[in-house]
Amino acid sequence: MARLSAVVKPRAVVWDVGHVLYDWDPRFLYEKLIPDAGRLDWFLGNVVTRAWHFQHDAGRPFAETSAELIALYPQEADLIGAYGPRWLETIPGPIAGTHALVERLAEAAVPQFGITNFSGEFWDRFRPTAPLFDRFQDVVVSGHEKLMKPDPAIYALARARFGLGDGEAIFIDDNPANVAAARDAGWFAHHFTAADDLSETLRGHGFPV
Repeated sequence: MARLSAVVKPRAVVWDVGHVLYDWDPRFLYEKLIPDAGRLDWFLGNVVTRAWHFQHDAGRPFAETSAELIALYPQEADLIGAYGPRWLETIPGPIAGTHALVERLAEAAVPQFGITNFSGEFWDRFRPTAPLFDRFQDVVVSGHEKLMKPDPAIYALARARFGLGDGEAIFIDDNPANVAAARDAGWFAHHFTAADDLSETLRGHGFPV
């Protein structure tokens, strides 16, 4: 990685999506379907787990993953089968404050992009519900590319596709490993915890927020 000078000013912002722009958790769906708290915790800890879900982010289709899971837990077939058709219910809404930052950057004509670990088929369903991404020039979706953060290959793809070289972007993500990988790829990076801290970082890099 090229060492980035403190005087370098990035010209673009690259966003993660989940837990930065939008909240996400399978619990938001299944708490509607499983009223017993103990059974809900068991189901999410053993059946529809995050590890199982992340196969979709890597590019596997729900038809395959659900069939495999139902074979292991046939008594849970209806609940497992609900995950795909009702997946949008796992996203309850935006993360506080970040959409306002996207809008301010857009008003200032700052180029904005995304790199997200996201199922391709779920993204294709989610994107039409999220006009926020009309402000973005491009989004690299792991499920479409079959590459996932923090694999350096997804950052190399994004650099080439976005036309952003060393020091030309700041990447924002809630996962420290993904942040470290973006720095290794030659960009500035911010570990997201809250919009207020992010605002300070963006201002520090010269962005008009």
